[in-house]
Amino acid sequence: MNNKSVQQRLECHFYNYFNASDSTFFSAVSPQPVDSPFWVSTNIDLAEMLGISAKELNSDTCLQLLSGGLNHDDIDSFSVVYSGHQFGVWAGQLGDGRAITLGEIAVGNNNELWDLQLKGAGTTPYSRFGDGRAVLRSSIREYLCSEVMHGLGIGTTRALSLSTGKTTAVREQIEPVAVLCRVARSHVRFGNFEHFHYDNNPKAVKELADYLIERHFSDWANDPKRYYLLLQNCVLKTAKTIAQWQSVGFCHGVMNTDNMSILGDTIDYGPFGFLDTYNPDYICNHSDHQGRYSFRNQPSIGLWNLNALATCFSSLLETSEITECLKHYETEFLRNYRQIMASKIGLLDYQPEDELLINRLLNMMATDQVDYTLLFRKLCDFSKNNQTVRDYFRDRDEFDSWSSDYLQRLESQETNDKQRRESMMKINPLYVLRNYMAQTAIEAAEAGDYSEVELLLSLLSNPYTPHPDGEKYEGLPPDWASTISISCSS
Repeated sequence: MNNKSVQQRLECHFYNYFNASDSTFFSAVSPQPVDSPFWVSTNIDLAEMLGISAKELNSDTCLQLLSGGLNHDDIDSFSVVYSGHQFGVWAGQLGDGRAITLGEIAVGNNNELWDLQLKGAGTTPYSRFGDGRAVLRSSIREYLCSEVMHGLGIGTTRALSLSTGKTTAVREQIEPVAVLCRVARSHVRFGNFEHFHYDNNPKAVKELADYLIERHFSDWANDPKRYYLLLQNCVLKTAKTIAQWQSVGFCHGVMNTDNMSILGDTIDYGPFGFLDTYNPDYICNHSDHQGRYSFRNQPSIGLWNLNALATCFSSLLETSEITECLKHYETEFLRNYRQIMASKIGLLDYQPEDELLINRLLNMMATDQVDYTLLFRKLCDFSKNNQTVRDYFRDRDEFDSWSSDYLQRLESQETNDKQRRESMMKINPLYVLRNYMAQTAIEAAEAGDYSEVELLLSLLSNPYTPHPDGEKYEGLPPDWASTISISCSS
């Protein structure tokens, strides 16, 4: 455990990497306090990973720091400029409109740096016409979803704490604001590179690339192919992350280039949604009128966004090198997706003929409107003598035909039902953050009861393991769940 306080460990390496007088990359910003702040929830598991004790995290000093109210004379907090394509259209300059980075904490024996960033702590030079605040409902959603994604083994930003107070903001109505402390290996986005590329500033593009290499990939520092390796890594990691999204039924909802992490992690949880019934055309964002970011489209949008990023590397790489990097995306996505889906149905390895088996199952699920998460969890118990999963389907004859082929494929493996069940239980989650679960916690929190946030944090942090108080979240969603509408407004 690091014996320095959180405040003492916030050394702004990003700020110091570039000349402090150079405002090219960021602007110095001081957070604005919330009136009478108090905790909604603190993430003790993440705190321990960061070397912060539970006692320190829950202290009044940390509450003030992480809700934007501490004297920041010794902390050079800042917000970063970036641009981006939004819904496929160039939007020009954007930036951290409601995010303020306090600095970086060195973690572990290798002193790996993690950003500590406040989301919703007031206006920045990039807030445009916004107030820089985040409301409680959207902050609860991000707080919980980032932790279930971590629990699912998917690269993501994480959430250290969530606070609120008496301060309010006007959205569709007057709502309580909240401050989320977001933690990440990096908050650099595709849009950071786009900003400087389209500003005709190749020097800044190179400096940003060099910064990322120095911080995350120091072994490449003297490699003549370091920029190729940086772009290639982003292509491969993005492909893997989106394959994982598809495998758990996660729909991001707003895959603009400014919401894509250069490290391939999941970032910016807004109008996301996990599938209830399996619907490949599911659109989780009520504002996405054309369905650009539907569940089905996510893999192709990932490649579209990578093409937009790759254009920004034209001052660092030859066109042939950029083309070679991008060629890896589809292969890497399919390799990851096929292997994960094979594992989800209990196959030890993926064979080409398994694609038909997997697709037949998904097609049946779509036709019969079968719940995605529950079906795969129930499939863990499938055997020749236990086919209760059959009850999830209306077309029993079609299921019987599929299950016959499935049994034949399972029998070709050197594994028994018990071993297969154990492995499937580790890849098919019992819990994901369904919209109705988040809504239940939000409504309770807005009434002053934060116990549901704590319960969901506990069970979602371990989404494969039954929680003693989680039974109510292990079945089908209630009928009213389908009426929930999520948009970009937060």
